[in-house]
Amino acid sequence: MPFARRNADGHIEAMYDAPQVGAEEEVSGDSPEVVEFLLGQGQADWISSDLALARVLEDLIDVLLERHVITFSDLPPAAQQKLITRRGLRKELDYVASLFPSGDEDEY
Repeated sequence: MPFARRNADGHIEAMYDAPQVGAEEEVSGDSPEVVEFLLGQGQADWISSDLALARVLEDLIDVLLERHVITFSDLPPAAQQKLITRRGLRKELDYVASLFPSGDEDEY
């Protein structure tokens, strides 16, 4: 049976196959709260994967546009709007990031 670590609210926040410090409670693998925890973890993994794939697709579209394989107007209007929005957000994020240089650069 798995061992669970709980947060301050009493909800499972981590599970282990052996007892760990703070995770000594043995729980049934088919209990509703274990199933809920595992489904929540799965959803987080899917969301992370979807975000990474969205970036890959955005970069792929940029390459296809740069090489004139497709034109921007070839894309459906909804896709055009989403790409315009993401490009605007990325420019804003790049600007904000430029205000806080990393430690690799010379400091004044």
